Amino acid sequence: MLPADYVFALAVALVVTFNLYFGRRIERERIPMQWGLNGQPTWYAPKWFAMWGMVVFMGAVRLFIWLVSTHAPQNVHGAELGIVIFSVITTGSHLFILMKARAAH
Repeated sequence: MLPADYVFALAVALVVTFNLYFGRRIERERIPMQWGLNGQPTWYAPKWFAMWGMVVFMGAVRLFIWLVSTHAPQNVHGAELGIVIFSVITTGSHLFILMKARAAH
């Protein structure tokens, strides 16, 4: 287990905590996922997918990094830093989306 995996585990725990906290507070069944230059949402996802899909996505990316590191280590450079940056960005963006969805009654 890499030291970066501790950051990754914390990020997954935070995402799950955010989902549990915001799940009951978001009233809509569809959540805006991306915004255009005019500030309006460009597309929506079902609430369950927008919330729990992030956990699956994070796990899939971490699995991919592990597979490449194991089977083709000569092609992997800076995996630990990548895992940390990925963890921080996905957690922050997920929190942003959930906060925007909560604010849009």
